[in-house]
Amino acid sequence: MFKAVVRIFRTPDLRRKIGFTLVIVALFRLGSVIPAPFVNFSNVQACVSSTNNTSGLYELVNLFSGGALLKLSIFAMGIMPYITASIIVQLLRVVIPRFDVLYKEGQSGQTKLTQYTRYLTIALGLLQSTTLVTVARSGALFQNCTQELLVSDEWYQVVLMIITMTAGTGLIMWLGELITERGVGNGMSLLIFTSIAAGFPASLGAIWVAKGPEVFFLVLLVGLALVALVVFVEQSQRRVPVHYAKRVVGRRTYGGNNTYIPIKVNMAGVVPVIFASSLLYLPALLAQFAQARNSTEVAPWVTFISNYLTRGDHPLYMLIYFLLIVGFSYFYIAITFNPTEVADNMKNYGGFIPGIRAGQPTADYLRYVLTRITLPGSLYLGFIALIPLVALALVDANSSFPFGGTSILIIVGVGLETVKQIDSQLQQRHYEGLLR
Repeated sequence: MFKAVVRIFRTPDLRRKIGFTLVIVALFRLGSVIPAPFVNFSNVQACVSSTNNTSGLYELVNLFSGGALLKLSIFAMGIMPYITASIIVQLLRVVIPRFDVLYKEGQSGQTKLTQYTRYLTIALGLLQSTTLVTVARSGALFQNCTQELLVSDEWYQVVLMIITMTAGTGLIMWLGELITERGVGNGMSLLIFTSIAAGFPASLGAIWVAKGPEVFFLVLLVGLALVALVVFVEQSQRRVPVHYAKRVVGRRTYGGNNTYIPIKVNMAGVVPVIFASSLLYLPALLAQFAQARNSTEVAPWVTFISNYLTRGDHPLYMLIYFLLIVGFSYFYIAITFNPTEVADNMKNYGGFIPGIRAGQPTADYLRYVLTRITLPGSLYLGFIALIPLVALALVDANSSFPFGGTSILIIVGVGLETVKQIDSQLQQRHYEGLLR
């Protein structure tokens, strides 16, 4: 293992790529702590240190921004607008036939879809930065903190803040693409990895101070066990065997080889967790607006939402969250994996599954396997996502519990993918890679 790491830094091309990636990551973290114009930085720091809770409307965005959202920095939006835009463009393939045609055109179509994603990212960044500045002006960004977060609320200053945060979103997108082209790994994924990992030391330190060394080491053991579980499940796959018949074209023989279709246990990744979290935030948003309009008299449905659908430690909230994750897992996989398309491609190239006829029977078999394997994958996602909520209910450690939910899934997934890419580049230059 150590010899493989030494070989990484002895390979000039690989060393240059890793160094370039680290420089971009450092610039990204630097932008996450530089405040936007006309932000009262001392008051923001005081509010951040005085409260560990944010409204659920901002918790997920703050996680993906590495804490930059609550600091009102120039990178406050983080990578979340790009993630949302990518998911929307992917879902629009089912609704808009033109998008599906572009997806099937190959490199040229993919380039156009990427361009649409960039435009949508800027639009979402503009919308979200406007919302953030509006919330900061109203004083609702932090709970139990009444200090002024902005120097003043003149219209030109507000416009400059919105433009700066939107430009920061575009710059983050460009930095991620630079890592993908000239660095190691997927740039956007590595920036998300960096944002989440940046909060780990502070979270572990808060557990040590608040709960003592016993709980601290218990959390570390639980974290190691969860990492092992996530690695095991993320690497697990159902391999559907595929045989290709021999074809003779001229003097050459094609086909005749055996391969397989890898169907992962967790094909949906972290997207169902994001969907479920966003959907559960909507009732809280509606209740907040309804209560703001009529502050003297609270409607019964607003009280119900405030008591049961905004508290992560309530069993009803956990149950709805878990069921939404399971349902969105089936939904997302159904629109991203098309068994009929896979069966048609196999049929065109002379491939077949042993014991299954080509065409519609193959599509039905793939659909059957996919449905069966999605169940344990969705239950696994729900279990991982509930860990911070269970920690909140047991030891009141939700805000400082680093292992669980989207964080552990992204950290392990991106880490595995990056290590695989480094390993493949090592194998191109040496007989041995980073992994065995």
